[in-house]
Amino acid sequence: MRTQDVVDGVDAGYLASLRRLLVAPGYTSDVREAAFVRLEAADPDGLRQVLRMALPGMGAWEGRTRLCSLIGDRGWAEMTPTLALAWAQPVGFFSREWERPEARALAAIHGEAQVVEVLLAELRQDRTAREQAYRARLWELLHRLGERERLVAMLDDTDAGTEDLFLLDLRAGLLVLGVLPANREEILWLRRLREPEHRAFWESAREALAALPRAERAALAMRDVPIVVAAARHMPELLARSTGELFDELAGSLRGQRFHSRTSNFDNVNPDQRERLRDHVRVLTRGDLMAMLIARRALETRAVTDHLFDFAERDRRDRTTEYGGLIRLDDRGRFEIVEYPPRLREHDRKFNAAPEMIDAGYTALFHLHFHAQKHDNAEYAGPGFGDFQYADAIGAHCLVATFIDAQRLNVDWYRAGRIMVDLGEIVGAPAASPR
Repeated sequence: MRTQDVVDGVDAGYLASLRRLLVAPGYTSDVREAAFVRLEAADPDGLRQVLRMALPGMGAWEGRTRLCSLIGDRGWAEMTPTLALAWAQPVGFFSREWERPEARALAAIHGEAQVVEVLLAELRQDRTAREQAYRARLWELLHRLGERERLVAMLDDTDAGTEDLFLLDLRAGLLVLGVLPANREEILWLRRLREPEHRAFWESAREALAALPRAERAALAMRDVPIVVAAARHMPELLARSTGELFDELAGSLRGQRFHSRTSNFDNVNPDQRERLRDHVRVLTRGDLMAMLIARRALETRAVTDHLFDFAERDRRDRTTEYGGLIRLDDRGRFEIVEYPPRLREHDRKFNAAPEMIDAGYTALFHLHFHAQKHDNAEYAGPGFGDFQYADAIGAHCLVATFIDAQRLNVDWYRAGRIMVDLGEIVGAPAASPR
């Protein structure tokens, strides 16, 4: 850079190289800062443009920290959306949110006491359809920062956002269903249910959730909405029971079951992952317990069991992928399995859910897939690393069914946060002769 400064000066090719040095992998923080200073002098608009595009997804954390510090030192308020979007991406190795470099930069620009106010102001702005994903990320960040009550107050303000479809949908979720989304996926879920094609389901959800006290509805996640609808139709007694009573009923239904723990570490999942009901007594919610009780009811339905074994057997014979689909209620209120063949087939130990399955899953009870590479497959009983990633990303109640032998499947329930419970075995008719 020093040689170029002296010999040839600044031209378009040099500026392009500086923009690459600023954010590309493999450069030290000193190199990035040197590129930053030169771009600031010669191409300030280009500097801001490349930061807007690359900073939120930048993986070089030392360099990302330095760039955030430079932005904060200069007080560039116009970079607030970029910093907020970058901060909104969860990162596991920061134990405290306010230690994130983006948070420190925003505090340097606006003052630490004003950062939340600034984020709320950004969220209130009615933006173009293209920018709604940014608002969803802001919501997720504020929720993560413990500002749930501020978000509720904003939605309760009847004078705010009366023409803002984003806020109107969130307000309907709060006032009609009593459910407040926690993250981007739950916002997408809620907004999808608000579309005209789901009007009948929305009305069913409104009526079913009205049977629960508002405080209990506030503790539900979006994945619990179809569960409450199903409970109202199939097991209305669940809506009247306390969380403790639901736990006791589930424990009773699992008593005497045979359980199978995953022993393979094929995808780096800790084989000692806790999967008994008692292991999660402190974290299981009303929605979780109702979901597992409904899953147990579905697994006791002969049509469901027969379909599961047929589906699993076809999966076993197909060496190109795992199979999966949804468990939902049909138009007559009966449990049914809907199969969704994956568009992408990578290998026999991975299921790639099709976009159509994700979309249909907003009104379904469970996302389902199999570990059915062979009949004697108990070492893979339970969700793997990729399955937990899927649950974290989609936010659904999930089930995985694993062959123990040709006549037995082990079923595990799991959800976001690496929470899983072994629901025991189901028994089917003898399988056809292997091919």
